[in-house]
Amino acid sequence: MKNRAMKKILVLMLASTMLFTASCAYGKAAETVENAQMEDQSTESKEERARQKSGKTEEAQTGAKETEPAEKDVEKTGIEGMTFAEAHDAFQTTLASQESDDDPIPDPPEGLFDLVSYPSKVGDLAAYVSSNPGDNEKHPMIIWVVGGWGNGIDDFPWTYPEWDNDQTASAFWRSGILTMYPSFRGANGNPGYYETLFGEVDDIVSAYEYAASLPYVDPDRIYLGGHSTGATRALLAAEYTDKFRAVFCFGAVDEIKYHNNSQFTFDTDNEDEYTMRSPLHWLDDIKTPTFLIEGRDGNSDNLENMERSSDNENIHCYVIEDADHFSILAPLTQVAAQKILEDDKDTVDISITQEELDAAMAQEPVVPLPLMEPYIVDGVGLNFSCPFLWEITDISEDGEFAYMLSSRYDAENVWDNAVVYMDAYTTDDEGYLQAMTESLEGDGYEVQAAAINALPAITAVGYVEEDDGTRYKNSFVMVKKDEIIVSFDFYIHEYFGDDGDELFEAIANSIYFEEL
Repeated sequence: MKNRAMKKILVLMLASTMLFTASCAYGKAAETVENAQMEDQSTESKEERARQKSGKTEEAQTGAKETEPAEKDVEKTGIEGMTFAEAHDAFQTTLASQESDDDPIPDPPEGLFDLVSYPSKVGDLAAYVSSNPGDNEKHPMIIWVVGGWGNGIDDFPWTYPEWDNDQTASAFWRSGILTMYPSFRGANGNPGYYETLFGEVDDIVSAYEYAASLPYVDPDRIYLGGHSTGATRALLAAEYTDKFRAVFCFGAVDEIKYHNNSQFTFDTDNEDEYTMRSPLHWLDDIKTPTFLIEGRDGNSDNLENMERSSDNENIHCYVIEDADHFSILAPLTQVAAQKILEDDKDTVDISITQEELDAAMAQEPVVPLPLMEPYIVDGVGLNFSCPFLWEITDISEDGEFAYMLSSRYDAENVWDNAVVYMDAYTTDDEGYLQAMTESLEGDGYEVQAAAINALPAITAVGYVEEDDGTRYKNSFVMVKKDEIIVSFDFYIHEYFGDDGDELFEAIANSIYFEEL
């Protein structure tokens, strides 16, 4: 009774999905070695970035080093006695290569983020900024600097936040904290060139000035955070300025000369070029509470070297045992977000204990809901919501409305592996829902009568098994509005268990009809 012509499409698509899943399991073993040798490339395509975000390859670990002495010489060659701000402003970097990109920037989710331009020393730069809440209040904001040597932004903030590699920083805006994702010089068609941690520090300060100018942002509660190379940039910014209320650095490095010099765009024969980009030399200049956090299997030797090198009371260092450069992000950005929410006094009041971080690392992984956006099926007045990063493909035939809903990405997670088929058609059979109930129960489904936004409906859960024994969980909802029948078939591999249930329920509960 349901439109099963589409199941042929489903079987083909899900079979290819499982091939991808198998290849992912193999790929992660290889990535463990690769992540110890190189950082991610700045010129990756949006599609590559999206795949990598979910598979631990977006940012290969900056903890990879060539040779590193046990103790590093921290003498400031040629610039001794200056503060970092003085030295940075006086120094003229020399670029050995002028690199940039014009990668497009996807539109952000409407009403949640705006795509803006913020002024900088080299011209206007693009950024995603949380939209005005419209409550006439001033709110805290964090500026988040992503990892990798690239200077651009794309749709990574809305991609799936893998529990063992969440580089989205979505913990902040999901908790209600305004968030800014700046791009930097040379990226996304921005003016200038990549400067490998030099001019980008100026861009971070410019991002602060822009954020502080927004009428809905509290200029006294602007925070800074970053991961990996982004953490190193954030740490340099903390050494340059005291404008930020607090700074959170996940996996920063101490001396960049030991880290992936294939990405450097500056004159590598000039020792001062390295010094101006290496936080180790300027730790005493930090006047803002700055939290350095890293997994033992990441850049922890860098963190401990910085801890030994300065007794600056504004620097707080934490090494997380049994964790790496990536696994600290999902649980510990949540800790940082909670600290920001609680920091509501006139002066900064943030303290973090090792015990708090260890407890956060021990919590069970969370499967979040994706950002949802509304969709309207013209002609029947049907409205529903689906994930922002999903595509809706019209597969209608014979005058019926039929759509396939699926992610534009194919990573190994609930959002990207789920598939939904939607049918809308008419019937004059008043007993149609009861007939469907009997049919589904005959196929082994558990069926319940329901009401979706005051409309009669049924929900059902069962399994579809292929000839090779592969099983997919099928959640089903059918809603009746007068003579209109709408059904949503949700399929996901049984490997994911019940992790997709909340997503399906969010789609089902969003169904309603406008009066035509």
